[in-house]
Order: sequence, then C-alpha cells, then structure tokens
Amino acid sequence: MDKKSLTVTEITGFIKTILEESFTEVRVTGEISNFRPSSTGHWYFTMKDKDAAISAVMFKNRINGIKFTPKDGEKVTVEGSLSVYPQRGSYQIICEKIEPAGEGDILARLEELKQKLYKEGLFDENRKRPLPLYPETIAVITSPTGAAIRDILQITRRRNPSVSVNILPSKVQGEDAPEDLIRQLKTANKFKLGEVIIIGRGGGSLEDLLPFSDENLVRAIASSEIPVVSAVGHEIDWALSDFAADKRAPTPSAAAEITVPEKSRIDALVNDLEKNLLDEITNRIEKIKLKAAQFKIENIENRFYKILQPFLLRFDDLKENLFSTMVSKVELYRQEARILRTKLEERNPLEILKRGFSIVRDKETGKILRFRNDISGGQKLSILNSEATYTAVVESIENKSPVTDNSL
Repeated sequence: MDKKSLTVTEITGFIKTILEESFTEVRVTGEISNFRPSSTGHWYFTMKDKDAAISAVMFKNRINGIKFTPKDGEKVTVEGSLSVYPQRGSYQIICEKIEPAGEGDILARLEELKQKLYKEGLFDENRKRPLPLYPETIAVITSPTGAAIRDILQITRRRNPSVSVNILPSKVQGEDAPEDLIRQLKTANKFKLGEVIIIGRGGGSLEDLLPFSDENLVRAIASSEIPVVSAVGHEIDWALSDFAADKRAPTPSAAAEITVPEKSRIDALVNDLEKNLLDEITNRIEKIKLKAAQFKIENIENRFYKILQPFLLRFDDLKENLFSTMVSKVELYRQEARILRTKLEERNPLEILKRGFSIVRDKETGKILRFRNDISGGQKLSILNSEATYTAVVESIENKSPVTDNSL
C-alpha cells in the first residue's frame, strides 16, 4: 500500500497546529544571546543553555512595561507561547513577559577571569603607555574581509594618507580565533610592523566577541612591546582586551581616529612652529644688530669716554687731594723744622757764650773744667768767650756758693 505524500506546507501546518495548541503557555529560563533590537521596536534574541537554543521575539507592544534592557549573556526567564514560522520552517517563543534570572554563565566566567587578571596587575593604569603622537605606520590585526578594516582604511586615508597601514589578517570569531590573534600580535612585535597596533573587530553577539576575552590573548596584549589599541564591537560592547590594552576604542573607526593624526592639523602645527621660529630668529637678529650698532667707530669713542670719564674724574680728585695733602705735610714739616732750628740755636754753645758765658779748659789736656776739684793752683787755663780765647794761670781758688740768676 502506497504511503500518502504530504506537501511541505501540509507537514508544517500539522506541526504548527500541534505545537501552538500544546504549548499555549510556557515559562522558559535561559541565557540571552544575539540580542537584536529592530528598527521597528521589536526585540529578537536567542534563548540558550549548554545543550540547546531556541529563537525568541518580544513585540513592541509588550516591551513598554519592561524595566530593564536585556543584554547578551544575561540569564532571564520568559513567559509566552510557542509559534511556528512556516516560511522558514522554524519555531520560536512569542514572549509576553521577561524578567532577569541572574547573570549568564558567560558573563560569570568573564567576570571571574577579569578579577583574576586585575589582581595580577594586568589592568593597572600605571603600566599603560601613551600612544605615539605622530606615527608613520600602524599595524591592524583583524579580519581582512570585515567592516572593521574597511572603516579603518577609509578613516586613515581621510585623516592622513601618508600614514602606512600594515594589515595582519586574522580570524576574529570561533575557537581558533584567539590563537590566530596571538600569532599576529607576536608577528607585529617581532618585525616592528607598526608604531601602534590596533586589534579588534566589528560588532556581534557576546559569543562572537569571546575570542577577545581569551586569557592568553589578554596576556599577550599586556606584554606587547608596541602600544596596543583594543577596538572590539560597538560602543556598548566590551572585552577583556579593552582592559589590558594601552587604550580602549569604542569602535574600530574610533581606533583609527585615535591613532592617526589629521594631516591638516600637523601642517598647521608645523606652520605655526615655523612662524614662531622665524619670529624668534628675527627678534634675535634685531637684538644683535642693536648691540652691534653700539660698537660702530663713531660710537666706540663716545662709549670709551663714557666709561673712562668717571675714572678720569676720580683720578683728578685723587691728584688734587694728594697735592693738597703733600702741601699741608710740607708746611707742617717746615714749621716743625723752624721750631727745631730755634731749639737747636737756643742750645748752641756759641749762642750761650754771646750771653757772657765762657768755656774753661785745661790748657794742656783740653779737658773742660766744670767743677772746683778740676782746678788747682798754678794750672794753665784756656778760656773761650764769644770773641776770643785767653790763656790764664790760676793763682788762687776761692770757695763760694754757686752763682744764681738773681746774682748776675
């Protein structure tokens, strides 16, 4: 007996009827993955655990009462019903309610690893280096076909086309991605392929970004000799590479903005420096000219006299003072000489003789006879007065008192 053949629409209809009638009210707990808010306001995401996954949607009219915004990795509990989408042959949960059920396993593991590396000092700010101000070459480690490299190249050409970009292609998703990223990071360091390294990718689910939170990759970034910019996902995304890198950029485009200086600004800075340098040189030349003008032949003599004049005046003053002092000293010495002369004249024996005194000597010995005992009878005397010398013989000696002035 031939079995009846069903069309795809018929079998899908049977499945739709069975599932939707059997699971009109379900309550499911799982981890959110690939959360995608649509432009119309609906939420699309995946509910998963370690063995299975199921698509879910929450329409805009049910979102208004929700007090939180779900994120990838969060563990939530949803209430709703199962629905089959015939055009894709898939089923999903139509969520009526959603509430947090605790952190997801992925976020918990990441937080545990983050704390471990933080305690080791891999995220310390004092070990992070400043990016080069004017790099000539940058190295980019990312997927060669992704939007990230296109954005980086476009921004680099716009900001400064003279900056070279070395692309090191790497897997950025999946189990093999961390090892590939580490290999290219080591290559960039070994061959000095850039003055700064950008490592990252475009946006994706939490699972898509996990390679950039790999422990070995984080350690490789922290030990890189070349400064590293981590640019993973969109602005709301994060990875552990952001904390280990020297700089975190919210997007690959922002990484290019951070690392590549604008050529117009560099040109303006160079022009300003050139102008300032020329102004400084001109000012110094003018100052030198002013100083040099002081040493012209017509100015040197005046400057010489200005310098010499105080010394000449001082010399004249000293000369006058010296001359005046010498005249005073000479006059003083003359006066003293006159006094001494007068005193000498007063003490001159000849002058004494003129006053009526005589000098008596022994005729034979020439000895001056001052006392009574020096004279004896019959002794020949030589008597000198102011006019002549006389010779006399002592006939007698009379003892009398000494003559005083009053007796004369």
